[in-house]
Amino acid sequence: MAKRLLQWHPAFCAAFRIELGEEACKLQIEEEHLLGEKPMQIDLLIIKKEKVQKIKKNIGRIFRTYNILEYKAPDDYLSVNDFYKVYGYACLFQAETDRIEEIDPTELTITFVCNHYPRHMLEHIRRVRGITVRLCEPGIYELTGDPIEMQMIVTKELSREKNFWLQSLRSDLRPGEEIRTLVKKYEEEQEKAPCRAVMEVIMRANWEKMEVRDVTYDAWEKMTLERGEKTGEERGERKMCQLAEKLIDAGRLPDFSRAVRDDDFRQKMYDEFGIGRSIRE
Repeated sequence: MAKRLLQWHPAFCAAFRIELGEEACKLQIEEEHLLGEKPMQIDLLIIKKEKVQKIKKNIGRIFRTYNILEYKAPDDYLSVNDFYKVYGYACLFQAETDRIEEIDPTELTITFVCNHYPRHMLEHIRRVRGITVRLCEPGIYELTGDPIEMQMIVTKELSREKNFWLQSLRSDLRPGEEIRTLVKKYEEEQEKAPCRAVMEVIMRANWEKMEVRDVTYDAWEKMTLERGEKTGEERGERKMCQLAEKLIDAGRLPDFSRAVRDDDFRQKMYDEFGIGRSIRE
């Protein structure tokens, strides 16, 4: 599963919505906003519904009226070319309007989101453009010295208390407590559609570490009635992994969560997907 092409950008957009919490209702959020007639698009465009409203959430304090976000997947990096591409997008967004200064340039912001600290890019913009970097709080950096307000968010450095889903949107989660905390958090918020989208990508990206025994040890013990027999454990694990993959592919994460804990429901799922025989046999 981990080797499949992961759709990081939709999950990033969903995670950003979650992080904004109740303040999301103050914003108009447009994913993959097209620029002009050519195939250029902004990863995420966030427009404040009312200019005077201040966004209190740490990732959105910089926001003005029009806010352009560029997201790099965990295995990608933010390059010098990316900086100029997104800066150019901001200029095109301001210019591609019906009236002169229909969009006030001072009402634009740019946010770069990445998983790795881009030392080369930051050194370039410091040396060439006179832009300095200031750490505001863990994972959030202010880029100052340009007419357009800019910030950089390094997701792996974010606080799990303040930005749990963005901080978890990685492919290097640690087995054990970190993954158990993720599953517990998902169980609390799984009814929210964005949470399901984020969790699916996180699970696929960390599949080898997300095997049932790592998700919740107690539930894994319940499922393996023949724990003393290695073959029984391997058979049960293979069946559960097959079931997990099918449920995730079908977008049925709540059913996966229930199947981990409920023997009868898990057997029902095995029957539905035609997976082997019951572990209890």
